Amino acid sequence: MRDLKDALISYSRRDFYPFHMPGHKRRWKDFEDACSYDITEIDGFDNLYHAKGILKEAQERAAELYGSDRCFFLVNGSTCGLLAAVCAAAGKHDRVLIARNCHKAVYHALLLKELKAEYLYPVITKNDLQGHVTPEQVRCALESNPDVKVLVITSPTYEGIISDIRGIADTAHEKGVLLIVDEAHGAHLGFGGGFHGNAVRQGADAVVMSLHKTLPCFTQTALLHVNTDRIDEEKVRRYLAVFQTSSPSYLFMAGMDSCIRLLSREKNSMFAAYRERLDWFYRDVSDLKQIHVMTGDDLSREEAFRWDDSKLVVFSGRAGMGGEELLQILRRQYRLQMEMASGSYVLGMTSIMDEKEGFRRLSAALHEIDKLKCRDIYSESLTARLYSKRERKMELFEAEDLKSLSVPFEEAEGKISAGMIFLYPPGIPVIIQGEVIRKELLEDLTYCHDMGLCVEGSIDISARRIKIVYF
Repeated sequence: MRDLKDALISYSRRDFYPFHMPGHKRRWKDFEDACSYDITEIDGFDNLYHAKGILKEAQERAAELYGSDRCFFLVNGSTCGLLAAVCAAAGKHDRVLIARNCHKAVYHALLLKELKAEYLYPVITKNDLQGHVTPEQVRCALESNPDVKVLVITSPTYEGIISDIRGIADTAHEKGVLLIVDEAHGAHLGFGGGFHGNAVRQGADAVVMSLHKTLPCFTQTALLHVNTDRIDEEKVRRYLAVFQTSSPSYLFMAGMDSCIRLLSREKNSMFAAYRERLDWFYRDVSDLKQIHVMTGDDLSREEAFRWDDSKLVVFSGRAGMGGEELLQILRRQYRLQMEMASGSYVLGMTSIMDEKEGFRRLSAALHEIDKLKCRDIYSESLTARLYSKRERKMELFEAEDLKSLSVPFEEAEGKISAGMIFLYPPGIPVIIQGEVIRKELLEDLTYCHDMGLCVEGSIDISARRIKIVYF
C-alpha cells in the first residue's frame, strides 16, 4: 500500500512543472511549517461564522481589494459559495435562468431548493469551445420567462472565455433579476497586466471566485462577494454554515489573508512581470505548424466578449492526436503536468507565480512535438455535440425524487436520465435529471472514455450501463 504523504514528498522532489492549479505553483514560502498554523477557534482568533475580530477584518480587506460590499471566506471552495449564493438568492420553487455550462454545484443548488430552471446555451466557437453568453440572449430569455428571479452564469470559463458581465447585469437588473456569477477562474482579473475587470466591479449581485485556481493560495480556498441588499446577509451566513465545515481551517484562512495582503501590496509589479512572461511565451510558440496555441485572434466577437490568455489552450488536432494523448506525452516525456485534456486540446493554467523557466520548457516541448510526422488530421466537434440542448420531460428535482434503475445502454434510448453525467474536469453536466437520453450521447460518452477522458455521474461507462427514471 502506498503512503500518500510519501507519494506527495516524492512527487514534490521531482522536476515536474505544474501548469495546473493551485496558483501558488508550489513556490509559496509563507507556509512551509504548516502545523504551526493549524489551530481551532481558540481565544483571540475569532469564529468564521460569527466573525467580529481578526477574521472580520481579513474579510473586509478582501472586500476592499475586490470592490464588494461584503466578502465571505470560503474554506470548502467555490462549490459551497455557489450553493450558498443560489440558495440565499432564490426562494423555494422560484424560476431561475442558468447558463448551461455552469458547474455541477449550481445544479445541486437547483435540487436543494427545488428550483424551476430555464437554460441559456453558450455559442460554440469554431474551435469547438463553449463560448460566451450575451446580453441579447439574456434579454430574450427573460422576456420569454418574466417570472425568473435569479440568473446564474459562468465567466470566465475553464478555457478563459469571458462574457459581457456589465451588459448582462444591466439587462438582468432592468427586469428585477439578481445576477450571480461563477467567477471561480477569475480571481486574478482586474489587477493589471491586461487582465480586464472582475465581475464584482461589473455589476454582478453575487460573485464566487477561487483564490486557489489562479492566485497563490491553498487548494479549497475561495471568496463569496455580495453586492446587493436584495440578497439577505443572514441567509448567506446560514447557508454557508450549512455547506461548509463547522471546523474551518485556520491554515486556509491565513493563506487567504496572506494572498489578499500580497495583492494589495504588490499587484502592479507582479502582474506586469507576469504579463511579460506570458507575452514571451505566445511570441515563442507563434511559429508552430501542427500544434496551435490559441490566441485572441482565434475568437470572434460573436464567440467571446473577451478572452483571458492566462489559460494556455493548446490544440493538438493538426498534429493528428487527441488532447489526452498530448497531455500524456507532455507528462511522461517532458515532465510538464497540464491541468486537463479535452477532445482536441490540452489546457494549461498559469498564475503570477509561474517562472520563465516553466514557459521555456513548455515552448521547447511543443516545438519538439510539432516536428513529429503528421498523421491523419484529428477533427471532432465534440463540445458542440456533448453540450447541445436536450429534450426535457420534467424538472430536475422532480426526476430526483423518482425511483431509478441501472440499465444497459441498449435499453436507455428515449428514457429519462435519473442523474447528472459530466466529464471531470470541468464538471459541467452533459445531461441532467429529467432529460431524455439519446443514442448519440451514449456514443459520444463512450468515445470520450476510449480517449482516456474521465466520465462521471450516474453512469458506469465501462459496463455500458446508465441510470434511468423508473416508473
